[in-house]
Amino acid sequence: MTSTRTRTANTDRNRPKARHRSGWPVITGLLLLSALPVIGGALRLTETGENGMLDYSPVPRIAHVVGMSVFCLVGAFQFSPALRKRRAWHRMAGRLLIPAGFLGALSGVWFGASFSGPADEFAMAMVRLVFAVAMTGFLVLGVIAIRRRDFAAHGAWLTRAFAIGVSGGTHALVFILWAIIVDAEVSTFGEPFLVAAGFVINSVVAELIIVRRARASRVLLS
Repeated sequence: MTSTRTRTANTDRNRPKARHRSGWPVITGLLLLSALPVIGGALRLTETGENGMLDYSPVPRIAHVVGMSVFCLVGAFQFSPALRKRRAWHRMAGRLLIPAGFLGALSGVWFGASFSGPADEFAMAMVRLVFAVAMTGFLVLGVIAIRRRDFAAHGAWLTRAFAIGVSGGTHALVFILWAIIVDAEVSTFGEPFLVAAGFVINSVVAELIIVRRARASRVLLS
């Protein structure tokens, strides 16, 4: 009996303990990544004249910039393990994030579905439409998961939605790298591929984060 208790005690001591890390390096990186599209969107809202954002369908455009800005900036703090453990904060942030995410995603769907611009911009509009629809679907599945109290699935779906929402910063980095490596401007034909690459990169990173969380949970439960 004593031997059994000793083995149990040793197992408990050796079992990895959950560490409520602040996650500030990750948060800082996400905030910097989010700052690029947030600042760009805010500047575009001040444009007037030809091609100004307020000259054509101002309501969905403002909704898109505001929704995505809130979703990205507040969502970055949800990647802090310490903050996620604070239920009051997590719930309050979630009640702000979900509507903001839907606002940004659905306005993105509207842009793609109502596209009537030049033919050479059609491919770009369709790329954005596909990922806007995907983000909307991920948000819906995240809401369904939390109503079922499936916290793991909820976190996974919201991580996928956030990856798409914050892709604006990744797009800027991809274009900068293209300019440095290729030393040439992006053609109208090539631009949709680079934008799609930004979405794909973020989506792959999101899946890696989800897999890592799942493995960590299995270790803690073992």
